[in-house]
Amino acid sequence: MTGALYAVSDLHVSYAENRAVVDGLRPETADDWLIVAGDVGEVFADVERTLRQLRDRFATVVWSPGNHELWTHPTDPVTLRGVARYEALVAMCRDLGVLTPEDDYPVFRGVGGPVTVAPLFVLYDYSFRAPGTTTKEESLAAAYAAGVVCTDEMLLHPDPYPDRESWCRARLAVTERRLAATDPALPTVLVNHWPLVRQPTEVLWYPEFAQWCGTDRTADWHVRHRAAVAVYGHLHIPRTTRYDGVRFEEVSLGYPREWGRRGGEPRPMRRVLGDDA
Repeated sequence: MTGALYAVSDLHVSYAENRAVVDGLRPETADDWLIVAGDVGEVFADVERTLRQLRDRFATVVWSPGNHELWTHPTDPVTLRGVARYEALVAMCRDLGVLTPEDDYPVFRGVGGPVTVAPLFVLYDYSFRAPGTTTKEESLAAAYAAGVVCTDEMLLHPDPYPDRESWCRARLAVTERRLAATDPALPTVLVNHWPLVRQPTEVLWYPEFAQWCGTDRTADWHVRHRAAVAVYGHLHIPRTTRYDGVRFEEVSLGYPREWGRRGGEPRPMRRVLGDDA
């Protein structure tokens, strides 16, 4: 197989400009795979339509949820909350033939392979606290005082868990077990909407926002689980960095006002494996 492994995230297709960008996403060969690392959109039907569109083009599509897919948005006819919403998204993906964090991790055998591609869903637990704070309560208070509050606080419900950090703990436990069972002879591509380490959040204009960006309990996963590359989004700061010798790729498109400032035509789809990745 000669296909390549590409990745993109934060398509936010509620914007017409972003839908036009998605319309232009095309594989180079019939064997190309595409990772979609969350935040396709907020409305269930938009997520379904976009993933169907991409699955019709690429040999394999691998999806990890972002916070926006998990919102129960007031304009969405699908009013499911929390775990029930996530499970409905997984069922929809399976109907489309899109792989999710609940499916067997596939092995990509194209350029740069073989590697185990592991889509993850672990949420966040407020451990990336605002500067000068030591508890979740202090960190949230600092964010509210600064006027920097993630919409998750209003729209991302943890039902039936009492809070998002409890849901995060449950997701961490099941995901660690699955990663520990992967083939030790193969490297991995770890895919998570939120960065697995805190360092990428250090360039945020508003450091208070970091508490909605991950968990310190995944800080060594890229080393412990043999990552060749870690793919993430969420921050809307597309770039390549390295931590502990492992390449991290932020592959977000982001909002039109953000990618428009960069100039030129947006090219959010990034090749993540191979000599010229």
